[in-house]
Amino acid sequence: MRIAQVAPLSESIPPRLYGGTERIVSYLGDRLVEKGHEVTVFASGDSKVAGRLIPCRDKARRLDRDPLHCDIADDMVMLELVHDMADEFDIIHFHTDLLHMQVFGDMPEKTVTTLHGRLDLKGLKSFFRTFDLFPLVSISDAQREPVPTANFVWTIYHGVPRRTYKFRSEGEQDYVAFLGRFSPEKGAEKAIEIARQAGYPIRLAAKICNQSEANKVYYRNVVEPLLELDFVDYAGEIGEHEKSDFLGHAKALLMPINWPECFGLVMIEAMACGTPVIAFRYGSVPEVVEHGVTGFIVDSIEEAVEAMRYVDALDRATIRQRFEERFSVEAMVQNYVQLYRELLKVTDRSVAAPVKMFGGARGIAQTGKVLPVRTLPGSGDGRLMPG
Repeated sequence: MRIAQVAPLSESIPPRLYGGTERIVSYLGDRLVEKGHEVTVFASGDSKVAGRLIPCRDKARRLDRDPLHCDIADDMVMLELVHDMADEFDIIHFHTDLLHMQVFGDMPEKTVTTLHGRLDLKGLKSFFRTFDLFPLVSISDAQREPVPTANFVWTIYHGVPRRTYKFRSEGEQDYVAFLGRFSPEKGAEKAIEIARQAGYPIRLAAKICNQSEANKVYYRNVVEPLLELDFVDYAGEIGEHEKSDFLGHAKALLMPINWPECFGLVMIEAMACGTPVIAFRYGSVPEVVEHGVTGFIVDSIEEAVEAMRYVDALDRATIRQRFEERFSVEAMVQNYVQLYRELLKVTDRSVAAPVKMFGGARGIAQTGKVLPVRTLPGSGDGRLMPG
């Protein structure tokens, strides 16, 4: 297949440091090339991809030192370029959330959009009612809940490469880890409090967010003073190849979120190392963490402290095994390839008008029929299964 991958311009592909969406675009595009597909990636010029790169600005926005630039101009030029080249592709896979839908209103059936962000924002229900012909992929079932009638065709969980994350059955494991960004919804201060009460040092590797005044105030007033505590070690913002050691040597990953997490890539990165996850019960967490197997799902700081007493009872080899079964990059790519083929069947069988997928149903419309889709219990691989 001839496949276009359209990435956000905020980070390079792959990102040098923080950037979950861009990392998934990198994994997906490179593996598609390995499988013999023709892949074109629209991204920033400092990206490194296995297929063809179409640079849409000279460098990723976050690493651009020029303070004067117009983000929307970059985005609109990129979308116009993709539109002009549309005949070169069998399918155009967008990772840009809603940005492209106005431009591609004349060819929604040629697109698929993976929604990587939260969907509980005001205005999204009416948006998806208006742009209801675009096939959508969710990255967890929980992500769909605020907009259940949107035109979702599949849930496909993220996957990461096995070889990037080294399994460690034993090691230091004398600290707990927090990995992500410093923003109120991620709960770094709660992670520090859990570590304090449980009696463990904590290492934090996190991006300092400066995009909003709220994040700046949160970091300055809440997080920064805590980084001076004796049992707290701030490692800065780390890249992909540093994560294996950071997570693999931890006794557990702490994820005390307070928002509807859409997926939570860090959870499967920890599992890939064999490291248990202790996470608050929000969003995708119950789909990703198997309570008592790959970690513990808790509802409070007190429950997280109690869970720390039992992490040594979890088998790290089993955690790695469940990662390989559910969240490998191979499983993710296989699911996307199958989805592309199903969507192309829909397009081939359609007459003049675009086919509207059945919003809210986990299925793919095929000439008036719906092939129901369900996720196999415990597998999380999103395979198409006849209902």
